[in-house]
Parts: sequence; C-alpha cells; structure tokens
Amino acid sequence: MTALKLTVAAVDDSIENVRTLTLTHVDGAPLPSFTPGSHIVVECEAPGRPTNAYSLTGDGIAPDAYVISVLRRADEITSGPSGSQWIHDELAVGDTLIARPPRSAFAPVLRARRHLLVAAGIGITPMVSHLRSAKLWGRETRLYYIHRPGRAAYVDTIRELTDHASIHTERAQFATDVSVALADQPMGTHLYVCGPAGFIEFVSATAAALGWPASRIHIEHFGSEALDPGEPFSVRVRSTGEEFPVEPGVSLLEALERRGFDIPNLCRRGVCGECRIPVSGSVITHRDLYLTEDDKVAGDSLMACVSRADGSQTLEVAL
Repeated sequence: MTALKLTVAAVDDSIENVRTLTLTHVDGAPLPSFTPGSHIVVECEAPGRPTNAYSLTGDGIAPDAYVISVLRRADEITSGPSGSQWIHDELAVGDTLIARPPRSAFAPVLRARRHLLVAAGIGITPMVSHLRSAKLWGRETRLYYIHRPGRAAYVDTIRELTDHASIHTERAQFATDVSVALADQPMGTHLYVCGPAGFIEFVSATAAALGWPASRIHIEHFGSEALDPGEPFSVRVRSTGEEFPVEPGVSLLEALERRGFDIPNLCRRGVCGECRIPVSGSVITHRDLYLTEDDKVAGDSLMACVSRADGSQTLEVAL
C-alpha cells in the first residue's frame, strides 16, 4: 500500500516521557480506517534511525486524524539514535512525516464471549482502540492496567469508554487482582496482553497455569529484551556462493545489508516478522518474539534482525 504523508497537527507532552501526536493527512484527506489494535509505522527521516511501529489510539472508522503516543526509550543515550528520540526532540506542530498504512496482528476475536485486556505502561495504547470498538459494538470487555505514578496515560479516556477498568500503580495488588481475574472468567473469554516482556511473560504464564489455551491468549510485543552480543558464526548466501562471518554484536540483517542485500525489515527487534528468511545447515539460536514454537523446531527460517546461528556449522541463507 502507498505510504501516507502526515502532518503533526498537535503535540501533547503532559505526561512525563510520553509524547502524544495527532497526525492528519498533509492534504486534509480522510485517512484509512483501521481495526482495533492496529499500528502505523513511522519512518524516521534522519540516516541511521529505524522505522518504528506505534499503536493507534483514536477512532478507527473513517478517521480524520491518527493519534499515537510514544514513550521515550530509556536506553536511547547508550544505544544510539532511535525513533522515540526523534519524535520527542525534533518533531513539532506543522512538521510532516511518512507513515505506512495501518495494520494489525492484535485485533479482537469477534467470536469471543468476553475480552480481557491486561496492560502495563505504554502497553495501554493498543487497548484504547479495543475499548473504543467494544463500546461501539457492545462487546463485553474488562481492562486491568498498571502504570508508574505520574505516568497515567489515557486514564481519562479509559473511564469515558468503560466502567469495567481496574487501574493500579502498586505491583503486588495488581498481580493479585490480575491472577484472580484470570481464574474467574467465563468460558470463551479471550485475553489480550501488552507491555514489557517480563510483564507479558508473567501474565501469559499465569494464564497458562490456570488452564487458558494458547489460542485464547493474544500478545502485542513492543520489542525483545536486551540481547547479549552473541557468538560469531559463518554465513553462505545460496544464490551467490558468497561466504562471510557475522561478528558478535552484529546481526545477520546488518551483515547482509552491508553486502548489498535488500532484506525487508521493520522493527529490528524480533517482533514484526518482516525480516524472516529461509535458512539451513546450522543450529539456530532463536531470539525473536514472532515465530511459533513449531516454526523454531522446524529450524528452516529465522528473524535476521535478532536470531543467530550457534557457530558450529555454516548457516546457508536462501537469498
């Protein structure tokens, strides 16, 4: 789909380290509608900065604006330029940016008897569009949300959209309430979780221990945990026969790009699935958040942005 050229119509910095942007079409045209849980990908203009995906929090039906909220990454000083840094420090009202049209891998399951939303921090953003849709269509929905004191993003909006929201700042009480909620849902409830990786692991593990089938647990990741540099390994490109090493701290994606290979990619954090490539010939250390366990056991593809070979054999890439 054709990229969108958007204008920054408004900026809200009222919550510490969270910048909310209202974006309109540069020509004033209507914007594409989107399903709940959708995001847009904002392309940072400065060289070396990645594209980033941000959840849409506004009304998804024939919107005249997109609204996104961006958390300033705590590691951006040490990890180099980031999309959040650019948005926080450089974008202003009247500026333009390029975004890819909305898409979603976190939409509500329409056949669900109830929708249970559990979010932490900026992970509340995809839940806001879920709540808007639930109110419009009369879907039974419950929300559990924890945030740091002073970081209560979208709380007023949440209270306008639902009477069934449990909002916390204390971890222990939140963990207790979520565990109780997970143990006391009607059959046919679907669970949606978004937040830091450790938080997602806690909620999904608790649900699994209580008997929730994997098919009813839906997860929206913002990124993988910080990864160690990894061991070096060798790569052979099937189409050219070229063979080269991938050093510690360098991803397979980066190594291929340096040699002129154009690999589709988006998040560069092992989340979106864009850089999946077929491979063979080596044991893979999967460090992504996209492939299923069956995919990983098959061992015939990997996410080039984060996953690596173990170094025992040359990894052959089917490019």
